[in-house]
Amino acid sequence: MEEWKEFTAGTVEEAVTEALLYFRTTSDKIEYEVIEKENAGVLGLFKKEAKIKVKVNETVESKAQKFIKDVLGAMGIESEVDVTLDDEKETVLINLVGADMGVLIGKRGQTLDSLQYLVSLVLNKDSEKYLKVKVDTENYRERRKETLENLAKNIAGRVKKSHKPVALEPMNPYERRIIHSALQADKYVETHSEGDEPNRKVIVSLKKGVSYNNYNRSGSYGRNNNSYGGRQNQTRKMSTKEFHKKYGGNSKDYSNDYKKDYAAYLEEKAAARAAAAAENAGE
Repeated sequence: MEEWKEFTAGTVEEAVTEALLYFRTTSDKIEYEVIEKENAGVLGLFKKEAKIKVKVNETVESKAQKFIKDVLGAMGIESEVDVTLDDEKETVLINLVGADMGVLIGKRGQTLDSLQYLVSLVLNKDSEKYLKVKVDTENYRERRKETLENLAKNIAGRVKKSHKPVALEPMNPYERRIIHSALQADKYVETHSEGDEPNRKVIVSLKKGVSYNNYNRSGSYGRNNNSYGGRQNQTRKMSTKEFHKKYGGNSKDYSNDYKKDYAAYLEEKAAARAAAAAENAGE
């Protein structure tokens, strides 16, 4: 929250206008008190200007930004914090931009999820309406979503071939919903969750009534699936040491299923920088 700041002008209204220009805000987001009212004096002599003191009320955006900067400062992380309030969806979107955000993402996004949870607690304390909070960096949420959707399809292929249910690793509610959603239209497999938080996991199994007769001769459901563990997925995984050497950063903070997507993301950024440099050189 901003401290009180004094402004002087010919009238109180003019002083308020100066304050709004200074803070780059609107009148509904400030408080002000009149220290001295203007005085025209006698015959225009001994004229006094108005003096007020003003402070900006704390908004959702400023509250979120201050809290995150304090947390990141304590972690020794430098990052730009972009906060947007979507009133219609009652959602606070927070994007963090900085170098080596892997430490902030954490294993499978756990550190990022923890920060998101803390911000939600701060913003919704004593709030009249509940605000959903989404904290993201380097487009991690979308890339993690794609990773989980691909995993869901691969696991479904494995279940169809083996006729045996498969339990995925424990996930948070948001990630479990991604798995459920990715397979809800599948004609042959179904999903449900088992266990207690934080170890609750998704189980993928054949739907009731599905039998071997549903398969075609190729052992798949009408197409040659790239099933989990199949020949097409036998590509050697990049080791932690190799990943660290090639892409830098603290690679222990990245899960194996995320490394491939993150590597592609970094290479895409490098290609974009190279293209921009080539374009500038040609000018």
